Amino acid sequence: MKRFATTCEAIAATTKKGLKTSLVAEYFAAHTTDVAAAAAVFFSGRPFPAWEETTLQVGGRSLWRIIEELAGKEEGALTDAYRQYGDLGGVAEAVLPKRPESGLGVLDVEHAFRQIAAANGPAAKASLVCDLLGRTTPLEAKYVVKIMTGDLRIGLKESLVEEAIAKAYGGTLVSVQRANMLVGDMGETLRLAAQGKLGEARMRLFHPLGFMLASPVESTEEALSYFSAVAVEDKYDGIRAQAHVSHGQVKIFSRTRDDITESFPELPPDLAGLPQDAALDGEIVAWEYSTGPVGDETESSLVGRARPFSVLQQRLGRKKVSEKLLRGIPVAFLVFDLLYLDGKLMIDRPLRERALMLEELLTAPRKSVPYRGAQKEGGQESLAFASAPVAQSLNVKRIIRAPVFRASSPEDLEQLFAQARERGNEGLMIKDLTSPYTPGKRGKSWLKMKRELATLDVVVTAVEYGHGKRIGVLSDYTFAVRDGEHLVNIGKAYSGLTDAEIAEMTNWFLDHTLEDQGFRRVVEPKIVLEVAFNNMMRSDRHESGYALRFPRIVRLRMDKAAEEADTLERVREIWESQEG
Repeated sequence: MKRFATTCEAIAATTKKGLKTSLVAEYFAAHTTDVAAAAAVFFSGRPFPAWEETTLQVGGRSLWRIIEELAGKEEGALTDAYRQYGDLGGVAEAVLPKRPESGLGVLDVEHAFRQIAAANGPAAKASLVCDLLGRTTPLEAKYVVKIMTGDLRIGLKESLVEEAIAKAYGGTLVSVQRANMLVGDMGETLRLAAQGKLGEARMRLFHPLGFMLASPVESTEEALSYFSAVAVEDKYDGIRAQAHVSHGQVKIFSRTRDDITESFPELPPDLAGLPQDAALDGEIVAWEYSTGPVGDETESSLVGRARPFSVLQQRLGRKKVSEKLLRGIPVAFLVFDLLYLDGKLMIDRPLRERALMLEELLTAPRKSVPYRGAQKEGGQESLAFASAPVAQSLNVKRIIRAPVFRASSPEDLEQLFAQARERGNEGLMIKDLTSPYTPGKRGKSWLKMKRELATLDVVVTAVEYGHGKRIGVLSDYTFAVRDGEHLVNIGKAYSGLTDAEIAEMTNWFLDHTLEDQGFRRVVEPKIVLEVAFNNMMRSDRHESGYALRFPRIVRLRMDKAAEEADTLERVREIWESQEG
C-alpha cells in the first residue's frame, strides 16, 4: 500500500497528464496482475468495481469519529485540518500518529473493504474500519480514506487509468475504453488487456452504460447549424433513467448509475414483458393520465402529459413507496433510445436505425413473463398495478415512446419549442439522426434548448468553503429572499462567479462573519446575487418553503441593497405561474 500511496502523491504533484499516465503504467508493470487489477479499481477512485452493487455503507460522520478516536485529538484539530485540506483523507494524514511501515498491501486493503461491506451494523463496520486505519501509516490512511469516500482527487480521471492500462499492456486506448465501458470493471479490463483479450469483452447487462449528454444552444438558428437530419423531442423535467431488462428481471438506473428500481415499483412489471432483452434510455416523469375517444369507436385510449418536477420530487429518495403516493403521483417512463437489444450492442448504429428498432420493440406483442422482482401478495409490488385511479379500468401504458418531431427550419423549431412549453415541458432536445450513441460524452450530436424560468435577486446569508481547486475559498453560497422584515433561505449555489470574484468575496465574507461554524460561516446579509433557475419546488429544506432547481449565479448585484432583494410574494407568483 505504501507504493500505491507514494504513486498517488506523485500523481497529485504534477499537472501533466502524460506524466500521470506514465506513473500509473509503471505501477501496473511493477506488480502482479492481481495487485494491478485491484489497484486499477482504487486508482479510479472506487473501493469496488463500478458494476458491483457492493457498498461500504460507512458514512463521513462515522469516519470522522473513527479518525478522531485514533488521533486522540479534539474535534477542533480535525476541523482546522479539514479547512486546510478540504477532504477527510487529508485530515487523516494530518492528525493520525506516525508509525513504522505497515507492510499492508493493496490486496489486504481490498480484502478489508470486502469485510467492511459484508459486516452487519454500524458498530461492526466501525470496528473493522478502526482496525484497518490502525494498521496504516498516515500517508496510507490518507488514500484508504479517500477511496472509501470516493474522493481520490489527485487529478487522475478514469480515462487516464484506461490510458495507463493501454500503455502498460500494449492494447489500444480505444479497445481499453470500450472494454471498460462494457464490463464496468477497471480491474477486469486490466486483466483482459494483460491477456491480450480486450476484443472478447461483452456488455454486462444490469451494469449501466454512461449516459449520452447534450450541449446547450441559445437559438433555433444555432441548433440547425450543426446538422440537417434533425429529430426533435420535448425536453422533459423528470429524472434520466436507463432500464435493463432480461427474462423478467428489470433494473432501473439513474444518471449517477444508482439502482432506483425500488423507487418506481409500477414500472418493472410493464418492462418485464418486453419481447427481447434490452437496455433503454429515457426519462421518468410524474404523469397526468386522462382519457379520450379513439376515432368513432367507443373505446378509450390513454393520453396524458408530464407534471412539474416538484410533483415527481415527492417520489424521490424513497425505497418504499406508499399506496397513497402510487395512486396520487403515478409515473411514466418516456423512452427515447435503445442501447442494447437481444444480445447486441446498439450504440454504434445511427440514431435513425436505433429509433426504428425501438419503435418495433415497444409496439411488439408482450411476453407473459412475470416480473422476477415482484414480491408476494400484500408487498410493495402488489401496489404497482393500481398506481393511478384511471389504471383500475384502463390498460395504462406506463412505458411510452417519447414523441419525435421533424423540423427543417428555425421557424419549425420555434413552433415546436412553444408547443413543448405549452405542454409544461422545459424545451426541446434536438438530435442528429446520423449520430451514434456516445456514452458519457457531451458533443454536438445532441442539443438542448431551454430558457430560464425566471431570475431572483437574493441575499447571501451563509457561505461554505469549497472543495478541490476551491479549497481555502468561500465559494458555496446559501441565499434568501425577503419575507416582511425577515430573510428566509430558498437555495444554495456555487457556480457562476469567476475565480477573481470568489477570491474578492472570500475576503469580504471573512471580514463580515457573524458566526464561525468551522467549515461554514453565517455572514452579514448584505451581498445581493442575481440567480437563475429552471423551476421551483415546494420544500421543507428551507425556511421559505420553496427550493430552486439548478440555481446558477448570474452576477453579483453590488448596485443593490439587501432591502431591494426579491420577496417571498414574488416567489409564490413564480410558483403559481409554473404550476399553472
